[in-house]
Amino acid sequence: QVRLVESGGGLVQPGRTLRLSCAASGTIFSIYNMAWFRQAPGKQRELVASITDSDTTTYADSVKGRFTISRDNAKNTVYLQMDSLKPEDTAVYYCNSMAAPHRWSGPSNYWGQGTQVTVSS
Repeated sequence: QVRLVESGGGLVQPGRTLRLSCAASGTIFSIYNMAWFRQAPGKQRELVASITDSDTTTYADSVKGRFTISRDNAKNTVYLQMDSLKPEDTAVYYCNSMAAPHRWSGPSNYWGQGTQVTVSS
């Protein structure tokens, strides 16, 4: 099966930058859409950004112009560059992917374990 592992979270001051990474490993035939979600305490999980296998990107209005999603297909990795961070960006960030582990299997939805991002002075 496909396993997603995030890295790069931490504590950062407002206005600073963080870069999250999510590497897919395991049995992988093809990775389609990749995305980042986040969930703040007491709130629902929300889509932050997504990128298709043809590099079409979408962003939540709250992060447009500040965050950039990208992917390296050779490394099965998706990145989230987060600039000009705000306290309201504080959340657990989750990697998500639609992927097929085998040639004969259809795509399934996979999640990482999450990485904490805290923006505070």
